[in-house]
Amino acid sequence: MTERKNASARRTALITGASGGIGEELARAFAAGGHDVLLVARNGERLAALAAQLSATHGAQARSLALDLTEPSAPEALLAWTRKLGTGVDILVNNAGYGLQGPFAELDVKTQMNMVTLNMVALTHLTRLFLPSMIDRHWGRILNVASTAAFVPGPFMAVYYASKAYVLSFSEGLAGELAGSGVSVTVLCPGATHTSFAKVAGADGSKLFKGGGVMEAGPVARAGYRGTMAGKAVVIPGWRNKLLIASGVLAPRSLKTAIARRLNRPSS
Repeated sequence: MTERKNASARRTALITGASGGIGEELARAFAAGGHDVLLVARNGERLAALAAQLSATHGAQARSLALDLTEPSAPEALLAWTRKLGTGVDILVNNAGYGLQGPFAELDVKTQMNMVTLNMVALTHLTRLFLPSMIDRHWGRILNVASTAAFVPGPFMAVYYASKAYVLSFSEGLAGELAGSGVSVTVLCPGATHTSFAKVAGADGSKLFKGGGVMEAGPVARAGYRGTMAGKAVVIPGWRNKLLIASGVLAPRSLKTAIARRLNRPSS
C-alpha cells in the first residue's frame, strides 16, 4: 500500500497531555514544523486556546478534545474521534503522564493506580490502536515521553520511576520490532524540567528541582521533535542529562538508588 499523503501534504500529529509543559511545547514544535495537530488533555479550555493560537500562528489545522486518559474507555474514544474527523494519525505523541513523590506505603492508592494507567496502560493502548494504520501506509512516527528516571530505581517516587522504565523498554523493543517498516518509535528522556510536573508531584521542594541544570520545556520538546522526525530511537535532551546517564552506565544500581533517594526525599 502506498503512503496516504504525498510529500507536499501536511501530516497530522496527535499529542496527548498537550495543555501545558512539554506537551504544549511539542504541539508548538509540530505545528511550526508544518504539521496539523490533534490536541488531547483534560483541560478543554486551555486546549482550545492553544489550538486557536497554533492555527493563527502557523496555519495549522488544530483541533482539540478534552479527555481523561485514566478512564478505561478513553483510548477507544480517542480513536473514534479521529475517525469521525476523517483524519488519519501519522504521528502519535504519548506525552500525558504525571508523577507523585512520597513514601509508597503512604501515598493515595487511587492516585498511584491512575498514574500506572496513564503512564503505561493508556500509552500502550493508544500505540496499539494507531500503529496498524501506520504500518499499512509504510510511514509513521511514534514519540513516547519517558524520563531520565527510566534509567534508575527511584525511592520516594518508586511508581513513577518504574512506569518510565517501562516506557523506555517498551519503546526500544517496539522500535527494534518495526525496523524496516517505515514506522519509527522514539523515546524522549528529559531530566528535571520547568513545568507544573514538580508541583503536581509534590516534588518542587526536592533537591532534584531546586538544584541547577533544570531545563526549560521548549528546548526539551524541540529535541524530541527533531529526534522523532529523524527516526532516532532514544533522545536525551541537554548535555547535563546525557552526562548523567553516561556516567551512571557502569555504576552499581545500589549507588544509583542511594543517589535517587537523596534527590527525591521529601523536604521536611
